[in-house]
Amino acid sequence: ILNPVNGVVTFVFLNRGLFYLDELVTQRISVPLLDGLLNLNGTHYKLVANEGKNMLHRGPKGFSRVVWKVKKYGKEGNAPHIIFTYFSHDGFPGDLRVSVTYRLLADNQLSTKMNARALNKATPVNLANHAYWNLGGHGSGNILSDEIQIFASHITPRVDPTGKIASVKGTPYDFLKPAIIGSKINGLPSGYIINYVLDGDMSHKLTKADIVSSNSLDEKGKGGFKYQAHAALCLETQGFPDAVNHPNFPSTIVTPEKPYSHHMLIKFSTKD
Repeated sequence: ILNPVNGVVTFVFLNRGLFYLDELVTQRISVPLLDGLLNLNGTHYKLVANEGKNMLHRGPKGFSRVVWKVKKYGKEGNAPHIIFTYFSHDGFPGDLRVSVTYRLLADNQLSTKMNARALNKATPVNLANHAYWNLGGHGSGNILSDEIQIFASHITPRVDPTGKIASVKGTPYDFLKPAIIGSKINGLPSGYIINYVLDGDMSHKLTKADIVSSNSLDEKGKGGFKYQAHAALCLETQGFPDAVNHPNFPSTIVTPEKPYSHHMLIKFSTKD
């Protein structure tokens, strides 16, 4: 049985139905807020910077560094599943209740549903699954010889979001046609760490995928295996970076009347 997810720990059982989730849900805001600034309904908030001048992912704790509660699970039948819940304040305006449901489906499919509800005021939410994938198995080496196709004609900067949307044409980010990951990565000193604007209806709130090629990975993981750079690829469906400060991007604000819902479906198959 192949284990395609890299990582130090996936789930750690603590006690009485409590779990620690290691990076399977990134954080409350899965992409950077420029300068850690948030302008919400005319009120300016200064959040804790944790990536240079920007705030990336989280406040003081973050979703991957706290204990989640198991609300429900079922290991029998055709769709074994588990539901985690967490109550978050974490330095953001307003309180938030979050649930994540992992479900195994027929035809080698993994369903991840992320839901969040603001309890008392409007607040930004942008969740993503942060698993790193290596289809050869977590200890099989790098993913540079893997082939990928991304149905996205445009990108947005990730590290310093500007609100601009640029074409992938003529750049190493062009994967509109299937291509080997390593065939273009040499043109990017830091590897792939970029936001793709998925082709389709731009009014949809989840029109972006974050691509990260584990560029600086250097640590021990499962079974004591030491991961190297480009040992896996992270594919995160999510909202736009720094969307709260760019009105041309789809909104990532939720309210008590307008909850957040995000469904990601991964299907595994083999070539004949």
